[in-house]
Amino acid sequence: MRDDLPRPTNAELEILTVLWSIGPSTVRGVYDVIRRRRTAQYSTTLKFMQIMADKGLVRRDETQRAHIYEAAKPREWTQRQLAGDLLDRAFSGSAKSLLVGALSARKASRAELAEIRKLLDDYEKAHK
Repeated sequence: MRDDLPRPTNAELEILTVLWSIGPSTVRGVYDVIRRRRTAQYSTTLKFMQIMADKGLVRRDETQRAHIYEAAKPREWTQRQLAGDLLDRAFSGSAKSLLVGALSARKASRAELAEIRKLLDDYEKAHK
């Protein structure tokens, strides 16, 4: 499995999010979830998933009549990849600027802020 997979587009990320939440699925299963949220076409979902298989973003099991797709990498791996890319491209590699930008974009709850403080403390202890 390659570690240098391409960054997923917004449409591809939507499909990956569905696969992470429901697990391995047919195109029909993914399409059904997406169309509950917004207008979608089955043929478009199929085409995106075929392209994603070619890119290595999803794996396709062709042993059954209806092909089964699953995300090639776990959600956390993809989130790290996207965060690292955003960190480099938009924040000049500054984790502080990224965090301030994220906290400025949306109000964080007290519980989320406490979790962030704990994560920072744990990270600092692990990297001494």
